[in-house]
Order: sequence, then structure tokens, then C-alpha cells
Amino acid sequence: MAPVAAATRYDPSQFNKEHNAITESGAFTISKQNSQKAKFPDFLPTWNPDQKFPPLKFFEFTDKGTLGDANYANLLPENGDFKTKSITPKFGTEIRGVQLSQLDDKAKNDLALLVAKRGVVVFRDQDFSSYGPEFAVNYGRYFGPLHVHPTSGSPEGFPQLHITFRGASKTELESAFQSRTNNIAWHSDVSYELNPPQITFFTVLEGPEAGGDTIFADTVEAYKRLSPAMQKILEGLHVLHTAEDQANINQAIGGVCRRKPVANIHPLVRQHPVTREKFLFLNREFGRRIVELKEEESESLLEFLFNHVESAHDLQLRANWEPNTVVLWDNRRTVHSAVIDWDTPVLRHAFRISPQGERPVEDLKDLNDEGYLKEKYATLGR
Repeated sequence: MAPVAAATRYDPSQFNKEHNAITESGAFTISKQNSQKAKFPDFLPTWNPDQKFPPLKFFEFTDKGTLGDANYANLLPENGDFKTKSITPKFGTEIRGVQLSQLDDKAKNDLALLVAKRGVVVFRDQDFSSYGPEFAVNYGRYFGPLHVHPTSGSPEGFPQLHITFRGASKTELESAFQSRTNNIAWHSDVSYELNPPQITFFTVLEGPEAGGDTIFADTVEAYKRLSPAMQKILEGLHVLHTAEDQANINQAIGGVCRRKPVANIHPLVRQHPVTREKFLFLNREFGRRIVELKEEESESLLEFLFNHVESAHDLQLRANWEPNTVVLWDNRRTVHSAVIDWDTPVLRHAFRISPQGERPVEDLKDLNDEGYLKEKYATLGR
């Protein structure tokens, strides 16, 4: 299947011509004009041409959510001074009065369980970003090995942090719509990896006073909405996910690739290791084709599923970025997109922590079975 959105979408995590300054170590970074305006210089993105990393390898993984208390007693104690509210009945929770930076390991296990069950959790009034990049990296490592993005910007010394940065210039703002009428690009992050991320932490350090929300869709509910006959058709199918388009676009605009692009095949219907629910694992940005089907069959079926998820507002939510907000989401059972809806040239600066998870499987009986992985690749001609 041909690339759908990746080739034309403006991505503020990638290098662009306005990132024209050089650090003392020789890495590219944002312009001096923008860096002088930034309130969080320790989190500014850099791209070092000499920074290279080996290919990622398969590893066994146990989700911290499997250790969580069913009632979240450590995260949300019975007599605690906090407030929670559901964003929608089935999807998304907002919490005030719980400080992520102060959680012990048991509370972090509950946190992983809550994110797995609710899909998206929005924490308000957080001091998380005030502790700096090293704290963020060490915090994320508790949940799993941290993903190092092959092409995005990162703070010097902390490649595990994925930085998005849109400068306060009219040119950068308008570039999002030079070739498109909208910049919505539904996806899950780096699904092309063999062990894609599970829980994701995202913090907007500064941004517009209004706008710049993130939208999410629930692929657990999307799977449940399908007829039993359609569910049966989808189970057993696999999708090729690739990083090649992202890498090629990045290189064409002068960016840096830390690792060679990869492609992996994942099941179209996965089983969640914590909730045990089935869900659709599809990605308009990195998913290219269903390997068992012919080209026209694959394109038609994928487009139906993309439209099913993206157009169903009754399985979606919108997270808005109040100051000091941290949003966590389950990168497996959700897809998301940034929203560019402000028209005043202001900085938008954010960072992401992405602990990797399990190799996707159709049935949890095959979880962490490397032999199963090799067998699947052989069956699919990989």
C-alpha cells in the first residue's frame, strides 16, 4: 500500500531548515532566535550527525500493569486528596491531586494498569518537567527499555527523549498547510519497531494559550464495534510497518538518521497483555499493506478500517494542554494526532518518553516466545 500521509505531513519532531544553529559539540539545533525565547533550554532538540546506534533487538517484556492493584490503592488511596473524572465513559480519565514525580514503584504499577484500562490518562498541575531531562529518563526506565527515535530531535546527552518543537515564526506555522488542507495524521508511535512502545508520557513545556490539542481514538472499542464476521476475517492477518518513508523524508530535508530504517510485520488484531482484550493495531502513517492479501484487497480493507477508526467520534477524545499537564497513553490500543489550530506564531515545545513493550502477538500464549516470532516471519516470507 502506498504511503498515505507521511510524505506530506509537517512533523515538528523532525529537522527543518529553521534549525540552523550549532551546539558546542557540533550538533544541529534550533535557531538562536528561537532558543532565546525557549523557557526550557535543557529540553531543546539537537541532531548530531555523528550519533549512530545499532539495530534494536527482540527482548522479553513483562508489563508493570500486571503488578498493579485492581483498585489502584497505591496510586489512588481511599482517603487521598485527589479528584478523578472520566473523559468519556469507556475511554480516558483526568486526575488532579496526584503528583507523578512522587510515585513509588507500587503506585507506578497501578499507573501502568490504569493507563492500560483507560487508554489515556491526563494528569493536571504536575511538576514533572521541573526536574529536568535526567529525571525524566530515569523515571521512564522503570516501565521498560526506553525507545531511542531514529530521526527526531533530542536533548544533548539524552537521546531517549523525543522532542517536538515548532518555532515562533510565521514560516514554520504556515508550513503545516502548504500542501494540505489539514494536518491531521492518525498514528501510533514507531509501530515499525519489533518491540513498539507501550505506555507513553507526553508533556507540553510551552505552547499557545488555546489550541494545539491532541486527539485520541480507542482501537479496543473500534474492534468491538465490528461484526463477528468481520472480526473473524481480520484475525490472522498481518500488516507490514516500515520506517523507510520517515527516514527518506528526513534525509531529503537534511536531517540525521541514528539507525537504519527497519520494517516489521505485526498482527492486525492484537491481544493486550494486561487487559487481555483484543484490539486493532493499524497505523496510517507507518502501516503499508496486509501481507496475506493482494494489493487491491489490502488497500480496500485498510482504508475501511482507517475510516472506521478516524471518523467515529463516539470512540474518540480530545486532550487539551493546560499548563503543567502530563498525558499518558497506551500506544498499543490507541491512535492519536496532533491538532494545529492556532494562528499566532508562538513556540510549541514538548517532550515524549516512550518505554518499549512486548513484541505484538495475536494470542498471549505466544507472548515473549522468540521461536514464535521466527516462525511467523518464515510463514510470511520475511
